[in-house]
Amino acid sequence: MSFAAEQPVVSDAPLIAVLERARREAQATGVSFAGSVTPPQAWALFRSGAALLVDVRSAEERKFVGHVPGSHHVAWASGTHLTRNPRFVHELETKAGKDAVVLLLCRSGRRSMDAAAAAASTGFANAFSVREGFEGERDDSLRRGALGGWRFHGLPWIQD
Repeated sequence: MSFAAEQPVVSDAPLIAVLERARREAQATGVSFAGSVTPPQAWALFRSGAALLVDVRSAEERKFVGHVPGSHHVAWASGTHLTRNPRFVHELETKAGKDAVVLLLCRSGRRSMDAAAAAASTGFANAFSVREGFEGERDDSLRRGALGGWRFHGLPWIQD
């Protein structure tokens, strides 16, 4: 499934400007990691090869809810209680390297911020969170998918 030709990815700003803007916003708000990008910006960066997309959700979430084709997987937490993965940073370094631009994607954008902060604290200078996550926030009916997220924006994804 490919929506690349159909999707407006990023405004006319060059991709490097997207990252620099995210850095400035992060510094202005006191965020401890490189910053956050929107799902369309993440797709443009990933598609261009300027960044790696790393899904930090559990293996079960990826399998049953869906995932981005070609994305890497390093679980921030696993199991029904979402127990933190003590090897997260090591596994991330194995997949990406500390110098890579990594875009971390979770369900709603919360875990990816925690994961980006943990990565940044160990020397990942280019760890970014993907705002809204894969499914977005819950709506008034407590359902996800209508208030943002990767799928909401119509970006490519597959389901096992």
